[in-house]
Amino acid sequence: MERRMMTVRIARWSATHPWRAICAWALFVAVCVGAGGAVGTRTSDADFSSGESGRAAEIVDSGRFPAPAVENVLVSARFGALDEAAARRAAAGVVARFRTLPEVAEVDPAELAPDGSALLVRAEMAGPGDDAAEHVRALLDATAAVAKGYPGLRVEEVGDASMDEALTSRIQGDFHKAELISIPVTLVILLVAFGALVAAGVPVLLALSSVGAAIGLSALSSHLVPATDALNSVILLVGMAVGVDYSLFYLRREREERAKGRTSADAVEIAAATSGHAVVVSGLAVTVAMGGLFIANGSTFHSLAIGAILVVTVAVLGSVTVLPALLAGLGRLLDRPRVPLVWRLTARRESEGRFWPTVLRPALRRPGPTLAVAVVALLALAAPALSMTLKLPDDADLPRSIPIMRSYDRLLDAFPSTGSSLQIAVRAPADQATRVRRALTGLGGRVRQDPLFAQDTRPRLRTSRDRTVSVLDVGVRYQAGTDGARRSVDELRQRLAPAALSGLPDARYAVGGWIAMNADFGSDVADAMPWAIGFVLVLTVAVLLATFRAPVVALTAIVLNSLSAAASYGLLTLVFQHHWAEAALGFRSNGGIVTWLPLFLFVVLFGLSMDYHVFVVSRIQEAVRDGMPTRQAVAHGITGSAGTVTSAAVVMVAVFSIFGTLSTLDMKQLGVGLAAAILLDATIIRAVVLPAAMILLGRWNWWTPRPLRPGRRTEPERLAVTAAGP
Repeated sequence: MERRMMTVRIARWSATHPWRAICAWALFVAVCVGAGGAVGTRTSDADFSSGESGRAAEIVDSGRFPAPAVENVLVSARFGALDEAAARRAAAGVVARFRTLPEVAEVDPAELAPDGSALLVRAEMAGPGDDAAEHVRALLDATAAVAKGYPGLRVEEVGDASMDEALTSRIQGDFHKAELISIPVTLVILLVAFGALVAAGVPVLLALSSVGAAIGLSALSSHLVPATDALNSVILLVGMAVGVDYSLFYLRREREERAKGRTSADAVEIAAATSGHAVVVSGLAVTVAMGGLFIANGSTFHSLAIGAILVVTVAVLGSVTVLPALLAGLGRLLDRPRVPLVWRLTARRESEGRFWPTVLRPALRRPGPTLAVAVVALLALAAPALSMTLKLPDDADLPRSIPIMRSYDRLLDAFPSTGSSLQIAVRAPADQATRVRRALTGLGGRVRQDPLFAQDTRPRLRTSRDRTVSVLDVGVRYQAGTDGARRSVDELRQRLAPAALSGLPDARYAVGGWIAMNADFGSDVADAMPWAIGFVLVLTVAVLLATFRAPVVALTAIVLNSLSAAASYGLLTLVFQHHWAEAALGFRSNGGIVTWLPLFLFVVLFGLSMDYHVFVVSRIQEAVRDGMPTRQAVAHGITGSAGTVTSAAVVMVAVFSIFGTLSTLDMKQLGVGLAAAILLDATIIRAVVLPAAMILLGRWNWWTPRPLRPGRRTEPERLAVTAAGP
């Protein structure tokens, strides 16, 4: 109860001192953005190292090997068979040009593909590999100059630096496109919801300022936990959704109270006591859910959790501080300028409300059969998730609309070992370096005889300058995440490596590389998920018990949210693990779901779905307190909040769907998964399953154990719980 009164006190001060509150908020956002820009963002590659692959990475890092970027130039025929003589002349031209470039440290002679379809020129760039993307343009220009002289051949460059150069601009363009599209789309949806430009602009303004402040704060936090590439996208995704929703709930309640004849100050105070309190509860639920990500190992989960918690916290802070000031300061101007036709339609929707009573009719009349049919349908949609395969995405999973990705495919077709590899990393005393080298050389020979590994190139052996670390790079015929790749990891770890290195008692070794990292990270996520899910469920129940004092309501929320999450998992598996939706959504299936996505999706959905649950159930609880029977209270609560919930859900689905159009597979899967889950949650769950379940439970919904029963309320407390829905 004290938290409710705190929202009222803050809102009262903001409403009576609007310019002070607005200036304070603007100063807060400016300080966050300025501080973030001043210190910069500390980034790191996604940290998926764990288990044995993590130990292998530590051994490799301790050897301080030079890590130059490698660029490959592939010479192949545009049509028909390869003219080997012309191809060798073109390759010689590439070698000659590369050797004159200061950006190139070493160039290997051209190598013919095993099937004779192409020639490969391999070049190591000078300087640290981290700086290669800045200097690769000279190599690309040299390759293009040679290609002009051989119109019958493809002379194309593919490497880490050239792919980074091509993909960075594409991904940055995607992010800016999402920013630019999400704002007008959100404005249009809110214009339809409110029928007035100012009312539509206020939620967007708060959401954008919350996103900006959170990005600035995340730059500060990145010096404790490095930021991942997806962090800003996640902040924008979550921030636009919750920022708009929180403002929407608050604004709709304020307008509703003004329509009853109350003054702007009174309307703001009532909105603070009802919707403001629910916003705080929803924000707390989202924050609690995001905390479950800290149970999983890896800076990727921790970085995403911090970013989401920051943007939700800032959005809640803005909703309970500057939003009341804006509403009180604007007053009747909120409904200006009106969009004539849309304004009349909005008023008609709010007064008549014919659609949702029609949707609710089956649940109200026959709750048992309706609940059974809906649950069976959701479980059927969730069933494909039982065959979900987890896999980390890499560059190979990008769409082939990017030209360099088609070159990448031709490179892998001609030289399969350039795509995937494993590393056997060994650390031993320097005086055993010769024995280690002999053992690894023998292991390389045995690997080339195994059909699981690449036959077209020899394993590469490196030894550190101090002779204490040796690394054997072994090509694999299979892509990461496939059964063949997993078998190759098991073969090396369980049979080949122990047999080769068992005679070196002082040596410490581990099998790593991208393929092994993929398998180890997936195993770690699978181990962490039950603990993280349990953490989220227990703390969510605690938050709901503190809010409603009704254990049945809390447990019902857990079951309903779990149903919507499971259904979204099944839909993701259907869409992305198979190839039938590739053309429609513009992606290339890698046969799996991004490894970190199920856990992240679960905590985000559990947090965001609390928005709807808190607001809808609060309105039902209000009607019950006013003496309505359960069936009538359910109908009143859902239809009374339907306009707000529908508008909020449409905003979320629209923003999330925009991210489903991005190029990277992880953002595409996240956007589609969230959009589908919110759509299911706001329709089938809230309009069918929830009312049917609450009608069947009847008075048991509100059973309160003696320890949770509140004492006698004071008059201010009574105001805080009056009409607790939006």
